Amino acid sequence: MKKHFSVLGIIFVIIILIIFVLIVGYIKVQSDLKELTALEIQDVDLSQIEDGYYEGSYNVFPIAVEVNVYVKNHEIIDIKILKHTNGQGGSAEKITEHIMKLQSLDVDAISGATYSSKIIIKAVENALEKEKK
Repeated sequence: MKKHFSVLGIIFVIIILIIFVLIVGYIKVQSDLKELTALEIQDVDLSQIEDGYYEGSYNVFPIAVEVNVYVKNHEIIDIKILKHTNGQGGSAEKITEHIMKLQSLDVDAISGATYSSKIIIKAVENALEKEKK
């Protein structure tokens, strides 16, 4: 009988630990997504960017992005998304077309993929800002 109670006790402790981890994880994700809401993106002066390929990244759990930005004659010619870890934000990848069309980071987020859109834009900003330094 004692063995039965100890097995139940171990199972109970494991369940409590799993619940605790899930609650902490949920709080972390909510905090990070709140941070994204306030994320500021600065437009980059393309006249200061030399021709070349520039890599940038940005991540806020649970979303991570790595990009390669190709600049020629002070224009963004191509943006390749090398990595995009996302939940439902896959449609945000279209944001690169808007950036290239407007030659600006001041673009509207893709509806339904706001967080991923912001992270992709921030990764592009980081790539181009590295060049200026």
